Amino acid sequence: MTTTLTAPPVVAGPAGTRRRDPRRFTLTGVLTYTAAGCFVLVLLGLFAALILESFATAWRGGWLPAGFTGSWFAQAWNDPAYGVSSHLLTTFEIGVSVIVISVLAGVPAAYVLARRSFPGKSLVMVLLALPILLPPLTYATQLSSLIYTIGLGSTLPGVILSNLVPALPFVILVMTPFVEQVRPDVEQAARMCGANTWHLFGRIIGPLLLPGVLAASILTLVRVFGAFELTFFVAGPQSQSLIVAVFGAAANPAGSAPPLVAAMAVCYMATSLVVFALALSFVNPTQIVSRERKS
Repeated sequence: MTTTLTAPPVVAGPAGTRRRDPRRFTLTGVLTYTAAGCFVLVLLGLFAALILESFATAWRGGWLPAGFTGSWFAQAWNDPAYGVSSHLLTTFEIGVSVIVISVLAGVPAAYVLARRSFPGKSLVMVLLALPILLPPLTYATQLSSLIYTIGLGSTLPGVILSNLVPALPFVILVMTPFVEQVRPDVEQAARMCGANTWHLFGRIIGPLLLPGVLAASILTLVRVFGAFELTFFVAGPQSQSLIVAVFGAAANPAGSAPPLVAAMAVCYMATSLVVFALALSFVNPTQIVSRERKS
């Protein structure tokens, strides 16, 4: 009886070279997945602890609270001293105002940057990127001093103006690739057919740029939700966003109840997750930085 042995398959690479089997475990892969797993576990543990504390009647030690209640959320939502509902409405007012102003001013600026070449264009692009790349704390103090000097401190317009500083350059840089994806031949053909500037932008370029405008708008709203420093230094009692209100409750010298602060933080976290999920459902992150390759 003859036994035939079959050699294991060899994965060949280009030009007959041997290629490593991707299913084979390596030390680097094990360390990477272990570190990622530990990070996810720690993050989930923090979220779980925050959610448990927001429903706790009392938690003096141990793995679980002594009891559970939803009254902290009702107090955080309805109590004028904390006012999650009013601060959430203020946050959306700030976000919508920043979006409208940024889009109205940013789209024409992005069109000029995408279609025109002028001396110092690279410098302009670098200056536009600075408010986005730099930590907000590096310029928040000076910006708040300027806003208080012009008399807009502790007001809603002052908070909107403060958030416009990084939002407007962000919209310009996001919209520039979308404008570049619109071929100039389309504009030339429209003008040859008799379209004026308003018809060109309203009926031809506008619909083509609508995905980019939607992407920039939702991402700007996400940034406004997380803008703490720019709002904290300028906002007053009636113009605080939700994240500033959560910080104020946590740093209250009178001492807010920890479950109440946790309930406010859960409201902020849930709202931010909804906005972020909405952004990902409408926005393809790779499309923002993609550019059409010209043959």
